[in-house]
This record gives sequence, structure tokens and C-alpha cells, in this order.
Amino acid sequence: MSCLPYPTFLQRPTQTSTTKSLSAAGRARIHPLTCPGRSSAGDDDKDSGSTATTKSEAQAEYQAIISKCIEQSQVDDSDKSNKENAKLRKKYMKEGVAMASSYLTETLGLDVSIVDVEIVLNIDSIIETDGCLASCFLDAGCAYVVIRAKEEQEDTGGGLAKALTACDATRVPRGRLVLHCKSGISSEIVDQMGEISSRVGTVSVQITDPVSSTRVDWNDIPKLDDVKCVVQLSMSDKTSDEDLIKSVAALSKFIGENKGSITLVDPTAEQLGLCYAACMKTDRPDGLYTTVVCTRSNEALGLVYSSKESIIAALQCGRGVYYSRSRNGLWRKGDTSGHYQTLHRFDADCDGDALRFTVTQNGDDIKAFCHLNTLTCWGEPKGVRHLEGTLAQRLKDAPPGSYTKRLFDDDQLLRDKLVEEAQELSEAETKQHVAEELADVLYFAMVRAAKAGVSIDDAVSELDKRARKVTRRKGDSKDFRIAAGEKILGKKG
Repeated sequence: MSCLPYPTFLQRPTQTSTTKSLSAAGRARIHPLTCPGRSSAGDDDKDSGSTATTKSEAQAEYQAIISKCIEQSQVDDSDKSNKENAKLRKKYMKEGVAMASSYLTETLGLDVSIVDVEIVLNIDSIIETDGCLASCFLDAGCAYVVIRAKEEQEDTGGGLAKALTACDATRVPRGRLVLHCKSGISSEIVDQMGEISSRVGTVSVQITDPVSSTRVDWNDIPKLDDVKCVVQLSMSDKTSDEDLIKSVAALSKFIGENKGSITLVDPTAEQLGLCYAACMKTDRPDGLYTTVVCTRSNEALGLVYSSKESIIAALQCGRGVYYSRSRNGLWRKGDTSGHYQTLHRFDADCDGDALRFTVTQNGDDIKAFCHLNTLTCWGEPKGVRHLEGTLAQRLKDAPPGSYTKRLFDDDQLLRDKLVEEAQELSEAETKQHVAEELADVLYFAMVRAAKAGVSIDDAVSELDKRARKVTRRKGDSKDFRIAAGEKILGKKG
């Protein structure tokens, strides 16, 4: 996998009316003590549901999350026989995760189910909450927690020692932790790299005011077998875009494949897009990048081409924007057909010479990517996606005698069938029988989803978000749910 750049939001909003989707680069680093959240999305995005926030409002929301985590940490649940304390701690934990989730998705406007979000947490806050703050944000969907060694103490090792104490307090897998060294790699940090690598999976270093690639101090960048590296580039007003692009391209080659990445502090869409393209390669005479457009569940919708300019435009508007070879210009999907796309993220492939755009295909009449008005350029979908389309059509206009329409209209029947089919699935024994009962459960579950306006992609999003959690429940069955199911089955029997 190529070493590719992504944004760090330090002082600038995560979204503005002219730059709506920098996080579509696939990863984003957030400094909650200084990041103002997102500003108004603008009049051309009325359906986004976005709400502008001020820096003080965003900071107050973050501080409230810390306070909730402090409450959680102060409840002693070491005595397993004390059920009340266990319930209270769980209550505070769930409230904190809900607050963090709202902060990430509503205040910052980030889709944590598909974008790898890094949250920079204060060392003192981690220790004060006994690590609850780190677990809270990871459970809310963050991919990584960034722990920053205090700058004034880095050279003496005091900041590093406290940072390692904070790492221990989190009690989360090392692969989910990043140690950020703002003043670079000191001799103390080099000497302690064994202790560091046992606690974190990534070391982040800062380079201020990058210049042309021939003058970058490569010695400040660690290359370790079992630790990845992130280089955070801060730019001043004196940094030219040309020098920035050269620095990023050179860093990408130096760090190497699957060994780390580069993050740009408060970049513009043009800077991020050009730097991203500088880390890719193409053997096409026209300089375009082959691009596969996919759904949230990785179903291919079609094959298109991207240019540097189309990548920038996609970051700016948060939609699927490509390069049309027939028109010799940008192709904003949906401008003429109405079948626009919501952009979630884009990725480069393992060789760095092709892109994948992950989108949600929209449309007022039908959801079609192809000019032949089919969802994909390979005709109508099969399987679960085909069932989803059929159910959507039945919900609008069902033929006489439709069983699906009957289920839509009869809540009790739909509920009974869901319980009945789940029970039959649980008792199926042969491979074929399990497959048959699973198909039944999927049908009735998707009827329920279609009625509630829930799509396959919504479910995929929820699964991906849950995969980021570090706090696991026991998962015991609920007696009242079992009793309710038996009542339904007994009535049918």
C-alpha cells in the first residue's frame, strides 16, 4: 500500500461550504482542543443536515465528554458482587460513548464507520479518566488515539515517561495507539524505542515548514520493523505548494509501502489533492488514474478515470467527481442525470496506480450509476442488493396480492415471521437447511429494514463502526426477550 497523505484538523473547520470532504482521503487527525468542528455547509447542501459550530461550542462538547469519563472512572466496580456500581459505571460509559459519537458525527461531520479518525487526547485527561477517555472515543468509532508527549518535557524524557504512563492507562491494543513527538525524535526517544514499541503501533513526528525534498532532515524519521511512522507536516505562509508537493512525494518514497503515512496540518483541498496525486503513479500518456467506483459494501458500480483536478473537486464538494475523456473535462456525476453520488472515501490500490471511490449512489427516481439506468455498468445486481431494489419498488407500488405488501401493512405479521424464521434458523442442522433458513431471515429482516428506510449500506456502516470498539459486552441472552419470543411461537403453535 502506498504512503498517502491525509488531513490534520488543528485550527481549520473539518467542513466548510467550499471544502466539504477532506476526510474522504480516508483518514483524518483531530485536535479537539483547537479544532472548531464544521462550519455551515452552505445553501447548496440543504439536505445534509449539517449544523455549524463555533470553536467554543466544540471545545465545550469535548470537555463534557471528559467530565463524563471522569464520572465513569470514579465508580469502583472491582467488587463484582456490587451490581449497582457495575450498572452505574456501564451507564456512564454508554452516555460517554453516545456523547463522543455525537461529537464526531454531528459536530465534526465525520463518518467514523469508513474514515479512519485519529483523536489527539491530552495526557493529563487520559490519566485523570484512568484511560476511560481513550476507550470512549475508540468505542465511538475512532480508529486511533494519538498521545502527544509534552513538548516542554520531551528533551528531558519527562514528557515521554508521562506519555508512556498514559499509554498504559488506556489498556487498549498497541495497534490503536499513536505516540506523537512534536519536537522530533530526540536521543531519549531513540534510547526508549523498545519501551515505546511495546506500547504503541505508530510513532508520529512533526516537520515544520517543509521545503524542497533535497533539504528535508530524514534523520528525524524513524524506520522500524514493528512500528509504523506518521510524518505530520506543518506549513507556514512562506511554504509554496510546489515545495510542499515535492516534500510529500519524497517522504512517501522514503517511508515506503505499508510502513506509514503523511498528514498535512490544515491543508486546502488543492494542497491535499495535489499531494495525494504526487504519491501515486500512472503510465497513461494522458496522466489519468484508472478509478473503480464502489458501494459501501465494495460492489463495483463502474470504471471511470480521475485527474488531479477531479480529485481536488471531489474533496471540495464531497461528491463523486471524475474526468470525462469524451468531454475533456470534469464530470460531476449527477449534474445532468440527477443520479449524484455521496463520496465517503477514496483509496489508492497496492501499486499506487489506481483509485477506488467508495460512494452512495443516489437518485430521485432510480439509483443508477450507468447511463442505461441500471445501478451498475454490468447490469442489474444480484442477491441481496437485487432484493433491496425489489423491496423498494414494492414499497412504492406493489402488484395485487403481493405478500411483501401484506408484510409492510401488518406490523404484527412481520414481527411474528421474524421470530419464527429466526427460530427455524437456530434449529437448522444441515448446510443446505441453514442456507435456506438464512435466506428466509434475510428476506424478512430486509422487509423490516425497507419499511424503516434502512439500506444495506446503513447496516454495513453500523457493522464497520462496531468493529472499531474496544469495550466488549458479555453477550448473554436476555430473559425477557426469550420469553417474548416464546410467547409468539407458542401462540403460532
